[in-house]
Amino acid sequence: MNLTRLDLNLVVALRALLEERNVTRAGQRVGLSQPAMSAALARLRRHFDDDLLARVGGHYELTALGQVLLDRTATAYDVLERLFASQADFDPAAESREFRLVASDYAVAVFGTELARVVHQEAPGIRLRFAQTPPSVVDDTATLLSATDGLLMPHGVISDFPATDLYDDRWVFLVAEGHPDVGDRLTRQDLARLPWVTYQRTYDAPAVRQLGMLGIEPRVEVSVDSFQLLPLLVTGTRRIALIQARLARTLTPIAAVRTVEPPYEAVPLREALWWHPVHTHDAAHIWLRETAARVGSRLAGVS
Repeated sequence: MNLTRLDLNLVVALRALLEERNVTRAGQRVGLSQPAMSAALARLRRHFDDDLLARVGGHYELTALGQVLLDRTATAYDVLERLFASQADFDPAAESREFRLVASDYAVAVFGTELARVVHQEAPGIRLRFAQTPPSVVDDTATLLSATDGLLMPHGVISDFPATDLYDDRWVFLVAEGHPDVGDRLTRQDLARLPWVTYQRTYDAPAVRQLGMLGIEPRVEVSVDSFQLLPLLVTGTRRIALIQARLARTLTPIAAVRTVEPPYEAVPLREALWWHPVHTHDAAHIWLRETAARVGSRLAGVS
């Protein structure tokens, strides 16, 4: 593929056409007349040797290739937008822009809230947008990182990308206050026989792998995609849940639960900010990473 022969403006037109599925609306969206957008569609059809939009009755539907290109075009658009928004200098007090960070609700609650507070004080024109980590983070990390400003994730899940360490955490167990079967300590036998509430996503992979290595198979009764819901699903039950100690300190006051240390030496958790190498030398990203590291160092001082 010879990129010098391509008109990158067609990426804008392609995204609008695939998402609107209507030539007139796509033209209005990007500021082109209906004839100009029709001409762009014709060029795209010649390039891909595919109709992309096929008329079905009184409307258009995406062809099989058009459906494939839908997500890829959105990603490519985001990458190009970030590429051409790169800056040699960045003044956080005067700039107005948005940073998009992908994170679990745990990372947002423990770290994101502090980061947002610092940004609010030091860079009033800067906006932060936190997005939930998709299940594809392990399988397609490069694509995810290329279309965002950073990923908050512990070590042990992904690798081979630059990262800055933020703070350490550890795992504890949640049990209901007055649990009939658990006193001050849990045993490994308790972990095998008691019902669990689990967070079934890649974030807790190292901790889950450790349980498997110890021969412990959790008897999962409830599974949820939110760490912050774990205390509410433990309250008033015989269930137990594995949760980060920093988050537990924040949430235990709002639920009738208490924490118990694991009956084994639990693998530690080191939270980090990961980014795509394309962002490494961008002044705005350097500021974001330095600010994140500063916030992380403050958290690290509060164990």
